[in-house]
Amino acid sequence: MANKENILTLEGLRRIEDELELLKTKKRQEVALRIKQALAFGDISENSEYDEAKNEQAFVEGRIAQIENLLRNVKVIDEDDVKTDYVSVGCKVVLEDFEFGDEVEYGIVGSAEADPMNMKISNESPVGKALLGKVIGDLVEVAVPDGTIKYKILRISK
Repeated sequence: MANKENILTLEGLRRIEDELELLKTKKRQEVALRIKQALAFGDISENSEYDEAKNEQAFVEGRIAQIENLLRNVKVIDEDDVKTDYVSVGCKVVLEDFEFGDEVEYGIVGSAEADPMNMKISNESPVGKALLGKVIGDLVEVAVPDGTIKYKILRISK
């Protein structure tokens, strides 16, 4: 089975590379120091500090492996190549939400970069999928657990 291509914007790539660098340098050193300090307490069979440090080490190493795997199959979207005549990965889209009557702006990004709290939605999410390929003026209906959301595309930008 072929590995999934991970789509990232240049900003997303830099953010993930920065996280990887932080984990490999500072975080690894911090965890190693915590393990060393916990070992100094003696018997590790009842040493909660040691257990916590080892769990953190496993998390850090797991995240490093996850990021390295993601970066092996990355496709970077160049902002210069992003078209604004239709919705695609890397663009921003302003929508009119028919239910609430307000405007919302989403950045369309790859799943590895999605951050709904910061209005960055994945091209694989229900809303992201529904928007891809649409143009200004299109009406979009998206099935969600609570029913259907209706949007009108107002603007598309980089």
